[in-house]
Amino acid sequence: MSSEIRDINLAESGEQKIEWVKRNCDLLRTLEAEFEKTKPFAGKKIALSVHLEAKTAYLCKVLKAGGADMYVTGSNPLSTQDDVAAALVKAGLEVHAWYDCTDEEYNHHIREVLKVAPNIIIDDGGDLVHMMHTEFKELIPQVIGGCEETTTGILRLEAMAKAGTLKFPMVRVNNAMCKHFFDNRYGTGQSVWDGINRTTNLIVAGKIVVVAGYGWCGKGTAMRAKGLGARVIVTEIDPVKAIEAVMDGFDVMPMKEAAKLGDFFVTVTGCDKVIDEEDFMELKDGAILCNAGHFDCEIDMARLREIAVESKEMRKNIMGYKLPNGRWVCVLGEGRLVNLACGDGHPAEIMDMSFAIQALSAKYLVENADSLTEKLIDVPNEVDVDVAKRKLAFLGKEIDVLTPEQEKYLFG
Repeated sequence: MSSEIRDINLAESGEQKIEWVKRNCDLLRTLEAEFEKTKPFAGKKIALSVHLEAKTAYLCKVLKAGGADMYVTGSNPLSTQDDVAAALVKAGLEVHAWYDCTDEEYNHHIREVLKVAPNIIIDDGGDLVHMMHTEFKELIPQVIGGCEETTTGILRLEAMAKAGTLKFPMVRVNNAMCKHFFDNRYGTGQSVWDGINRTTNLIVAGKIVVVAGYGWCGKGTAMRAKGLGARVIVTEIDPVKAIEAVMDGFDVMPMKEAAKLGDFFVTVTGCDKVIDEEDFMELKDGAILCNAGHFDCEIDMARLREIAVESKEMRKNIMGYKLPNGRWVCVLGEGRLVNLACGDGHPAEIMDMSFAIQALSAKYLVENADSLTEKLIDVPNEVDVDVAKRKLAFLGKEIDVLTPEQEKYLFG
């Protein structure tokens, strides 16, 4: 089987991006050196579907250094960077992905990496696992287990587990402290506004920003909007999270009310139709909508296209839609993940921690293949702590250590 990418001649640019990431990913660089010696994935096939940009590419190279045969695809039609895909192919990995693929092409690429009968699955959003269970059931016995990167994917896994249809162990990487505390909060917070700012070239200070959802990603998005000088409104369905948003200094109200006020809207809920037709008709002329959730359904794009009396590209990655009331609304990145569709994703140092968790979780699956009984597995605490200790050392920081007397006092 051969790779399917746009253009191998783009590899030099991709290699440059990956080298920059490697330079700024201390944890992964250390793991790469360790894996080269120990080869924990020798003889194993790993199928990976994660946003295919430079940080993901370096994770793939780290796993390959550990002896894995890598089969790589993207997890979103607009997040694959063609030069990075080319660089991976040149480095000897098999890749099936290109930027702006159709839904049919996207599913074809997923099929191609599953056809190899992988032993480990590394997923972002759950599409690999879903297709393995629906179209490649005969290959399931070959699967040791997998790792899921994001909240949306974990929700899908939990639904499968509850229904009794999940057939192999999956590690909930997103639930690790060294993942969601930093990746979801600080990574999303910075990369969302990086994508918005570079795409719109508009000021945030003095504007009203509506953040839909106050989970860890929503917290980070709201915090960074506040730091840029915006007044922030949060919409929520969870009363506890709503109180938290109020006590963090933000206003809280239903979307139908917030729709009348916002200049920028960021959806980050994991749900669908968070901004729907009723909300569209309340928006101010020129309101800017974007999504930071995994799937492109949080803004009801299908309905927006149906009711628009006119549409046109306002600027690269900004599509304008004229509503029946005469107002225009602008959508960034087709309603897909704004930090990747309109930017380069999370900062390298943040993904260094998340992908270190991924790599060590995959290693844990291989090492414990014969003893895994649960279908949903949390990242072992020792992995979380190991990553935190390593990262702290790279930051040049030290912490206190309990004395034997203190341990006895606390734990008996």
